[in-house]
This record gives sequence, C-alpha cells and structure tokens, in this order.
Amino acid sequence: MTDTDLSPEMREPHFFGRRKGKPLRPGRARLMEILLPEIAVPAGEDPLDPAGLFARPVSAVWLEVGFGGGEHLAGQAAANPDVGIVGCEVFLNGVARLLSLIDGSPATQTVRVLHGDVRALMPRLPEACLDRAFVLFPDPWPKLRHAKRRFIGPDNLPQLSRLLKDGGELRVASDDMTYIRWALRHLIDHPDFTWMAQGPDDWLGRPADWVPTRYEQKALRAGRAPIVLRFVRKPRAR
Repeated sequence: MTDTDLSPEMREPHFFGRRKGKPLRPGRARLMEILLPEIAVPAGEDPLDPAGLFARPVSAVWLEVGFGGGEHLAGQAAANPDVGIVGCEVFLNGVARLLSLIDGSPATQTVRVLHGDVRALMPRLPEACLDRAFVLFPDPWPKLRHAKRRFIGPDNLPQLSRLLKDGGELRVASDDMTYIRWALRHLIDHPDFTWMAQGPDDWLGRPADWVPTRYEQKALRAGRAPIVLRFVRKPRAR
C-alpha cells in the first residue's frame, strides 16, 4: 500500500507529517493487505455509528489520535476487552506495527483502524459518542510559525468537545514543554473542558491504567519527563 492508495477523503485535509518510513517487513506488509481491510474504518463521507463498527457489542468507545507504534492502543485493548477503540494514524509503518501487536488476539474484534487523518473521520461521528480520547506524544511542531499545525488547539477542540460524552475524558501527553503549555492554554480557555488535576502528582504521575509507549521511553532515556494532562468534558446545557 502506498500513499496514493489512500482514498481522497483519507488524504484530506492536508497532513504535514511523515506518511511512511522504511520498507515494511514481509510479515507486516502481509498484515496491511489481509488484516487491515478486516478492521479498517469504512472509507467514505457517510455518517458512522462508532459502536456499530466492532465485531461484538462494546460498553464504551474510545478514540486514539495518532497512535504511533500502537503500544498504547494494543495495551488498552488487551486490558479493556469490553471497550471498542478506534485508532487513527497516517504513518504507514505505525499502522503495520499495531497490526503486528494485535494479530491473532481478541483485540481484532474491538479495535478499528483508520489509516489516515483523524480530521477526516471526526465530522462523520455523532455528537457525544466517545467516552475517552487520547492524544499522546503528538508532533510538537516546536517552531512558532508551525504552531497552528499542533493538534490540540482551536481548530480541533470544538470537534473533540462535540464528540466526547458529558464526563468523557481527554488525555494529552507530551515531553515537549512548549506543546504542554500550548495545550494547557487552549484547553483551559475552552469553555467545555475542566482540568482534572488537583496537584503536581496528577500531571507528573501516571493514571492507574497508563500504558507506556516507545516515545515516552525515548523521552525518559533522553532525560525528558513527559507530562500527562487529563481533562473532562463538562455537562452540556439542557
């Protein structure tokens, strides 16, 4: 599969990051051909019922934006077999690695994958359909002129607010303090989100159900301490 194999709706809007890396190993290339079509989010522009995407009933639906190498998504799926998780990732090699982590496991029934930009998916989902959303170690776009490319910000927070249920959790993690300060400012300023932190342990520590990622481990080896921000969606006005 190449970039040109992605349907137009999966390529829009413009994505600035990498789409592929080194050539895939034969086993992972085979999973892209065989397993991905079985668990892929249906292409197109039609509205989707996220709970109906899965092979069996689920008690909740979570969304992971840019799942990287898939460690977190696969770990959460294994620990929460009653939860349906939709993962979105543009980077082909990351999609292939996730497939290798869940191949042959029950997670293939409760994980659905969009090999494409989550911004093409969000408008297709109904209001208040997600119990949780993750944005973990996104590209920080550290240069000021690239700041508008950061996922957490005024362009995407309205959609995340629309999609999260009342009381739903948005979890953001980064080892880049510029990104953390940016995300905090925009989330605190947004009227629909409340920061769950009560003290430093809440952003320096880890939630009880935390699953480490390779990006986090890389940051720790480099001496950078990642920050985890947890926000809850405020109740809607009735």
